[in-house]
Amino acid sequence: MKKFALALPLLLLAGCAATPNAEKQAALTDSARQTAAGLLQTLGGELKAAMAAGGPAAAIGVCKERAPKIAAEAAQKTGFSIKRASPKNRNPKAVPDAWETAAQASLEARMAAGEKPETLDMSAVVDTPEGKLFRYAKALPTQAVCLNCHGDPDKLSPEVQAKLATEYPNDKAVGYSTGMIRGVLSMKKAM
Repeated sequence: MKKFALALPLLLLAGCAATPNAEKQAALTDSARQTAAGLLQTLGGELKAAMAAGGPAAAIGVCKERAPKIAAEAAQKTGFSIKRASPKNRNPKAVPDAWETAAQASLEARMAAGEKPETLDMSAVVDTPEGKLFRYAKALPTQAVCLNCHGDPDKLSPEVQAKLATEYPNDKAVGYSTGMIRGVLSMKKAM
């Protein structure tokens, strides 16, 4: 009986210790979702404006120049480190780390099981040598309009092909079809 009496307070303390981390992760997940929605809405609006003004080739400049600035502005406001990552990256800075690679695979598996690609996201708290790190990934599904720059490379317009060759000579971000996950919007923050 004494062993049980001693163990019960330890179990209660262990349960209480997990609650603040779970609550903090939930709050960070909500914040990451809001940040992702705002960032993607801003980027989407700028891409649409560029497409209307100068076609798909003009949108390439938005992805190259404006997308990192939009992410940096969101990072400054929220404290998240933010990047787009893909194993078939266009930007050499978009190479996924191990967590992002696993996150994308998990999101793709969930999509294959029937979840809608536009709702797919995930978060985790991971241990690092520097301490606990909150990680978040939102799937970036390929929409029909994306195929102008990310579709079958043989079907891209000559103007888009030329712009990609100039701006991204080592481009791997082609060959997608509508609905495929092109990559993830990745965020992280120390806990």
